[in-house]
Amino acid sequence: MTVQHDTAATPAYPSLRDRDDRLTGAEMVAHLVPPRQFLAASLDNYRPDRDFPSQGAAVAAIRNFITGPGVKSGGFFSRRKAEPDAKPGIYLDGGFGVGKTHLLASLWHLAKGRKYFGTFIEYTALVGALGYADTVKALKGASVICIDEFELDDPGDTRIMTRLLGELVATGTRIAATSNTPPNALGEGRFAAQDFLREIDALSGQFLTLRVDGVDYRHRQNSGHAISVGDDEFETTLRSLSGGFTVDSFDDVLGLLSQVHPSRYVKLVEGLQQIALRDVHPFAGQTDALRFVAFVDRLYDAQVRIVATGTPLDQVFPDEMLAGGYRKKYLRAMSRLTALTAGAPE
Repeated sequence: MTVQHDTAATPAYPSLRDRDDRLTGAEMVAHLVPPRQFLAASLDNYRPDRDFPSQGAAVAAIRNFITGPGVKSGGFFSRRKAEPDAKPGIYLDGGFGVGKTHLLASLWHLAKGRKYFGTFIEYTALVGALGYADTVKALKGASVICIDEFELDDPGDTRIMTRLLGELVATGTRIAATSNTPPNALGEGRFAAQDFLREIDALSGQFLTLRVDGVDYRHRQNSGHAISVGDDEFETTLRSLSGGFTVDSFDDVLGLLSQVHPSRYVKLVEGLQQIALRDVHPFAGQTDALRFVAFVDRLYDAQVRIVATGTPLDQVFPDEMLAGGYRKKYLRAMSRLTALTAGAPE
């Protein structure tokens, strides 16, 4: 049951709905840098878990990749067989919370020249904003393109990214990516991947794929579940907030996310330190759930803390969603929501 609030007695707090989400193409390109929590990431301050040797092996492989020889192959669709050390891409596959984004950001910092770092959705959105030809023009000449959260959730994105990366690689750009799914399994369980094997195989064949095993470090740091507070504590917390924060009902936020392209979520949360959500409840539909996952990713990148009432945020994804093709996305979001609410004032 939704709790009714006396709006006449409720102070007028800033809302996400009042924030400017507009981004020009130039601003989108300018945003292609690591999230602020990884601005100081390096291979030296990455702490491999000794129980999982693959983490240390990934550090060594990245050092070799960034200092190794340039691309010798003719692009994604070249018939010439590339030497093992000439592959233009490196791909970190593994579970969430094992430090893949830290490693990817470290690679970006080590790279020389013009370079870009963004999520998969930010690159596809850039194509939508600029057009394909202008996107190629904007990114062409980069020494490395880093793609975090590489996910192929629809065939259109598959073809766009394969073509885009192919053109960039053919001109000497190197590609580094992370995902929870090996490149030859991208799209599996989400669309008819067998219909796009040529594109998927073309992608996977150009990457040196490294499996990074480990335990979710957020669970090591924040045991338990996402924190939900009562109405009284929520109101007390609101009165103590300062700086950048917003206050909204959960349903209002979901409504807003349905009207804003996920690539603009980064602008919605820019400059915020905390958001407050009233009356959180489980998802009834997968579309809202996936939009919220994308929003959580941006909150986590910007380290925006959350205080919320209602259902604990790590319990908003029903069992049937957790059993489906987007399971890994939902589990990653649950891990991040636990970490973000753990930092909220108590």
